[in-house]
Amino acid sequence: MSHCFVYGFILDRQSNAQPLTSDQICHWHTGDGLLWVHLDYTNRDAQEWVNNSNLPDNAKSLLLARRTHTGAHRTRDGLLLSLRAINLKASPKEDDMTSVRGYFTPHSIVTVSNQTIAAVSSIAKHIQEGFGPQTTGSFIIALCDRLANHKITLIDLLDDSVTDLEDRVLTEHDPALHNDIAVIRRQAVYIRRYVAPQRDALIKLMTTETPLLSLTDRQKLHDIKDKLTHVINDLDAIRERANVTQEELMILQSDALNQRVYLLSLFTTIFLPLSFLTGLLGVNLAGIPGSQDERAFFIFCAVLFLLFLLQLLFFYRRKWL
Repeated sequence: MSHCFVYGFILDRQSNAQPLTSDQICHWHTGDGLLWVHLDYTNRDAQEWVNNSNLPDNAKSLLLARRTHTGAHRTRDGLLLSLRAINLKASPKEDDMTSVRGYFTPHSIVTVSNQTIAAVSSIAKHIQEGFGPQTTGSFIIALCDRLANHKITLIDLLDDSVTDLEDRVLTEHDPALHNDIAVIRRQAVYIRRYVAPQRDALIKLMTTETPLLSLTDRQKLHDIKDKLTHVINDLDAIRERANVTQEELMILQSDALNQRVYLLSLFTTIFLPLSFLTGLLGVNLAGIPGSQDERAFFIFCAVLFLLFLLQLLFFYRRKWL
């Protein structure tokens, strides 16, 4: 298969589907069955294929646009979908969310992305194994469901990260934890920014009058919409937990700082009168008591030690120690 086409299949075959060659795709006609092709919209050959195809202009614009808004739109012949996919990694970042778009008709499906999408790869694998979607509606359901499931998996990863941070805050009190908390908060805000419009797109898709979606398909879309609603609620909860964790870290660090300042204040209070006495008797002036007595130094040290003990006793009774 040419590098122009990432995937190409006839979906309504009963046997295991084999990837189509570029010639088979170019010579396909509606009588051959439901065609699905997936392309990388940053590839020049793919752009040329889309521009030279019989797709409507609005479909070409959506498929090749650099930036798109998540949404669903009905056309004269089918549906236009622009969704967001998450490719799972150990530490998901903001740029892990990428756009996946598609133009869907009763006879053909054209989807595009600018990188490998796990949900799309999973659909292609199932098609090759003989139990993939065989209608346009079932393909839309499969794509939306896999995208939603990957978001749920990402939420679980973020939830585990917040739980780990909550434990670390109680044991480490490390100021660097502020950065880790901020990263999770940004991730939650960023992901919610794209998940909410995707849920709204599914709601719009459910109510759109189109022969591509059966009643069963619409019911499944409703279930997927509920999944995304739970994802949004979980993201809000993760963000709140991150805020609480950050506040708790700030309180613990403030308490630790106050404790240090308190100890320094106690030491200052204890040694202030001792320093005053040693400074007073340390001046080089005539008439200092005990300057001619050999025992005066030891008596003075004993007085200082006794004063030190009296101060400790006073602080202890006042429960300052």
